[in-house]
Amino acid sequence: MITIDGSKGEGGGQVVRSSLALSLMTGTPVTIDNVRAGRKKPGLLRQHTTAVHAAAEISDARIEGAEIGSKRFVFEPGEVKAGEYRFSVGSAGSTTLVFQTVLPALMLIESVSTVEVHGGTHNPFAPPFDFLANAYLPLLRKLGPVVEAGECQPGFYPMGGGSFRARISGRQPLQPLALAERGKLVRRQVRALVANLPKHIGERECKLIARKTGWDAKSFSYEEVKGSPGPGNVVMIELEFEQVTELFIAFGEVGKKAERVANEVLKAAQKYLAMDVPVGSYLADQLLLPMGIAASQGQPCEYRTGPLTQHTRTHIDVLKRFLDVSIDVAQDGDTRTVRLRQN
Repeated sequence: MITIDGSKGEGGGQVVRSSLALSLMTGTPVTIDNVRAGRKKPGLLRQHTTAVHAAAEISDARIEGAEIGSKRFVFEPGEVKAGEYRFSVGSAGSTTLVFQTVLPALMLIESVSTVEVHGGTHNPFAPPFDFLANAYLPLLRKLGPVVEAGECQPGFYPMGGGSFRARISGRQPLQPLALAERGKLVRRQVRALVANLPKHIGERECKLIARKTGWDAKSFSYEEVKGSPGPGNVVMIELEFEQVTELFIAFGEVGKKAERVANEVLKAAQKYLAMDVPVGSYLADQLLLPMGIAASQGQPCEYRTGPLTQHTRTHIDVLKRFLDVSIDVAQDGDTRTVRLRQN
C-alpha cells in the first residue's frame, strides 16, 4: 500500500487522477490523504468521484471513502479488464480527465476497449477534447499505443451535456520517444465554437486573430454547436508541426468581449512560439505519465519544454512513488529538458 499526501506540491485533483492511473497500471493499492487540500473547496468533487468509480469499474477494485467531499480514500485495484465502458461525470465536470484516468491501464492490456464519457468536453479547468484528440493522442501513438477519440458533442461549462467516444486498441510494444525540436510548421487552424449565443461572436474572434496575424482565410472556421443544453463559446488555435501539435484555447464568459477572448488565445500561442520548444506547459505535464510507463519498461523518453509548472513538478513526485524510474530535469536558460529512464 502506497500512501500519497494530497496536500503536497500543487495540491489539486491531478494527484488523485495520476495515483489512480498508476495504481491500476501497477496493481498497487493506494491511500490518498488530504485530498485537494490546496483548493478553496477541498475534498473530492463530482469529476474526481467519477474517476475513482471509473477506475474501480474497469478493475473490480475495492474502494473506501470515495464520496463527494471526501478528504481521504483507499483504492485497491483488481485485474484490469477490457470492455465497452460508459461514464457520466454530470454537469460540466471534465470528460477528458476521467478518460485519462483509465486510459493508461486499458492501453496496456491485450484486448480492445471502447470508452464513452459524458459531461464537459470544453471546460476552462481542464484540457479540452480537441487537445486530447489532436495534441495528446498523436504523441501517445508515437509511443506505441493506438488510441482514437471522436464523435465529440461539445459540452460547455457550467451546463455540460457533452460527450465523446474513444477506442483503445489493446497492448502495443512501447517505443522510446524524444521531442527535441518542433520541425517545420505544417498547418495552423483557428476554430471558434458558439452554442446558444449569437454567431457573430465567433466571427469577431476569428476576424481579430486574422487581422493581427495575417493568416489566410482557409485557416479560420467558426461554427454554431447544435444540441448544447446551455450557452458556450471557445476559440482555439491549433499549430501542427512535423514533430508535435500544440493547441491553445480561451473561453468566453458573461461580460467578456469576443475580442478579449481572441486576444487571450493569441497571446498563449505567441508565447509558445517565442519559446522555441516543442512541448508547451500542458503537454509537458500530460506526457509524463505515458513516458514514465515507457521508461519503466526500458524505453527512455525525453522532451524539451519551458520552465516547469508546479503541476508538472507534483506529477513527477507522484510518478516516482509508483514507478522505478529516474526523471531528470536539465536547465538551459529558459528551457528545460526532461529525461525519463529506467532505474
